[in-house]
Amino acid sequence: MMNNMRIFKTITAAAIALTLLFGGVAAFAPTQKASAASASTSSKASRIIALGKKYMGVKYDFGAKTGNTKTFDCSSFTQYLYGKYGVKLPRTSNAQSKVGKFVSYKNLKPGDLVFFYSPVHHVAIYIGNGKIMHTYGKPGVTISNLKSGWWKDHYKTARRVL
Repeated sequence: MMNNMRIFKTITAAAIALTLLFGGVAAFAPTQKASAASASTSSKASRIIALGKKYMGVKYDFGAKTGNTKTFDCSSFTQYLYGKYGVKLPRTSNAQSKVGKFVSYKNLKPGDLVFFYSPVHHVAIYIGNGKIMHTYGKPGVTISNLKSGWWKDHYKTARRVL
């Protein structure tokens, strides 16, 4: 009887150990995949932002042709940059405001698309630290502060497409 009890305890201990071992691995595996996906998204956003900064000062032209890099309007700018990294966006800011997933103002991450006016007719790229990169009027491609002034007052929504 004592021998059977010892075997039972050994088998039970082994079963618990295996459950914890494999259960623990299964619990951490999705987190590791999520971290890798998050790092990949963050890296893509960084590359899009870096490419966009190379066009600082490029003139604004409403209705600029897709693929043209001598002038941009707001949506041709975002369409061009994201397209370079495999993200296909529609041509207009209003149409772009309907793709991807909604993201709240407080949860903005670099690479998110930010939209203005109602109905939407302007788009910018959130680049972090309360800043957006976009193109409009005299400055052409520029960086603006989203947290104050005109852009804060006219903020409408944001979408995550990465």
